[in-house]
Amino acid sequence: MIPARIAQERLKVLVIDDSAVVRQALAEILDSDPGIEVTGAARDPIAASAFMRRIMPDVITLDVEMPRMDGITFLKRLMAQHPVPVVMCSSLTEDGCETTLKALEYGAVDIILKPRLGVRQFLEESRIRICDAVKAAGRARVKALSKTRPAVPKLTADVVMPSPALSSAMDQTTERIVVIGASTGGTEALRVYLEALPPDAAGTVIVQHMPEKFTAAFAKRLNEICSVEVKEAEDGDTVIRGRAIIAPGNRHMLIKRSGARYYVQVKDGPLVCRHRPSVDVLFRSAARYAGKNAIGVIMTGMGDDGARGMLEMRQAGAHTIAQDCDSCVVFGMPKEAIKNGGVERVLPLDAIPQAVLGLSR
Repeated sequence: MIPARIAQERLKVLVIDDSAVVRQALAEILDSDPGIEVTGAARDPIAASAFMRRIMPDVITLDVEMPRMDGITFLKRLMAQHPVPVVMCSSLTEDGCETTLKALEYGAVDIILKPRLGVRQFLEESRIRICDAVKAAGRARVKALSKTRPAVPKLTADVVMPSPALSSAMDQTTERIVVIGASTGGTEALRVYLEALPPDAAGTVIVQHMPEKFTAAFAKRLNEICSVEVKEAEDGDTVIRGRAIIAPGNRHMLIKRSGARYYVQVKDGPLVCRHRPSVDVLFRSAARYAGKNAIGVIMTGMGDDGARGMLEMRQAGAHTIAQDCDSCVVFGMPKEAIKNGGVERVLPLDAIPQAVLGLSR
């Protein structure tokens, strides 16, 4: 259940970053949202700890590389002693991607990008994404380790793939494909799901809301621990048994069909439901080209991306599953999909792999 104070008051946010430029830019961006109040800014975790003894924030934005104590060490201590939702602030470098993914494993909720150059302009252009990430973190269930701006139009999947009058899917066959959408908290949910799959599991196509370049590192880490092959999607990749394909950050991904072969198309396009890649785009393509041969799963995340596409999948004869409230970090996307009428079954995370395996066999 969302704490009443979060629903009624502005989220109190503490910004931790060794760059004065980043601290000022993030504070201005977050304070511009009527639901967020930046109550403090600190140049490193030592200064942040002193601040937190006076005022405990609802959400923390945390840099990775800082003097006196790095962000990962601080995160581990924080989550062990006093769990607070944390949004990591990371660079686009390969090393930064790997380190920040480790932070997600330690309990961070989401990632905010910051480039090495042009920081202020980049953060300004990412204003909505940053505010949404912090508000999603404010709603997140975190656990211990073992001023108003003009609205941006919210586009639908129509801008990437028009709604079809007729499906191009084949009649039901013996081969199934699985399409999955996730956002906040999804990195851990996907790990749990994919680790449970056998090597011959049905071909799986995934949209996880994640910044550019992080998806390659994320897929690589999953590939090292899962029985199925996990890879970042490349245009034209075939969807086959034993393979899970993850949409690249900042690119939409669609299912296409050539005869009996399913493959993915990776393409540019505007933000859909404020995201690129978008779950709605993937689900709509599955409804059109796979129909009854598809199984759709929507997991933890804030917002409603995927709700329309999941309804289209169900109307096309696909099986559809939503992660339940208790096992979600943020019960937003599944809740909207359920409310929209697109969900056939609601299951806890640990029950979803077996349900999908049963339907795909």
